[in-house]
Amino acid sequence: MKVVAVVGPTATGKTALGVALAEAIDGEIVSCDSTAVYRGIDIGTDKPTPQEQRGIPHHLIDVVNPTETYSAARYAIDAATAVRDIRARGRWPILVGGTGFYYRALVRGLFPGPPRHDELRGRLARVAERRGVESLHRWLGRVDPESALRIQPRDQMRLIRALEVYLLTGQPLTAHFAATQSALPGFQVLTLGVVDPRPDLERRVAARVDAQFGRGVVAEVERLIASGVPESAHAFSGLVYRQLIEMRQGVRDEAATRALIVRENLQYARRQLMWFRKEPDVRWLPGPGTDPAVQAAALAQVQAFIT
Repeated sequence: MKVVAVVGPTATGKTALGVALAEAIDGEIVSCDSTAVYRGIDIGTDKPTPQEQRGIPHHLIDVVNPTETYSAARYAIDAATAVRDIRARGRWPILVGGTGFYYRALVRGLFPGPPRHDELRGRLARVAERRGVESLHRWLGRVDPESALRIQPRDQMRLIRALEVYLLTGQPLTAHFAATQSALPGFQVLTLGVVDPRPDLERRVAARVDAQFGRGVVAEVERLIASGVPESAHAFSGLVYRQLIEMRQGVRDEAATRALIVRENLQYARRQLMWFRKEPDVRWLPGPGTDPAVQAAALAQVQAFIT
């Protein structure tokens, strides 16, 4: 049993490459994006439009309401089910996305972890309140640098969970992964990584942010909140949405918000690249994935893998 994966930093053309591969090998896309799972969280996540999907079935997009909380453990179960279903129908599953923790949960597995400890979480939340949430990220960087790479510096919920695991078990979160099992036992995975030179990536990220504002991402947030989604919803904790919620709260104006989103996207892209560089057996392609030459090189590897 075989599955193809296309991973890498944000704004490197992974979606276009995944769709091109799916068209060529009779494949279907399984999204690997921690925010695309939420219904209505569309513009800031750059979900592929029907035109961009080009008739290729896409799985694990719009599967839960934005008031729910979706986890990597649940993703591993749902994605493994989708992969098996696609293969059972004689088609090829192509995992596409940049959420490294979800990729690892599916391909290499997660450990169950200790149950939540409310008293400890409360103490950590008070540290964040007194010293800033970035202090939790610096602390995590000292005790579990690999987790600090994948967790954004102001993602308080995930920072608290990673520190909670460390403080309760005496081991960093990533140290537990060695004892885990893939959600896809028996599957071979060909993982293609897409990377763009930094000057090109900076232009692509800036253009993407301008396009998101032009398409109405601010109005999208207002509609979601008017429909009953609270500002504290987990769906709003990701890039773009977190900064827009802060703008809505008066933390900064739109110009400063746009600039911050660009900067934090570039920082996130660096962390994504460092994360995936640590994953075994990733075959790297020079981006972007929209380049026909890159698509041809990827297809040659995929065809050799599945035949």
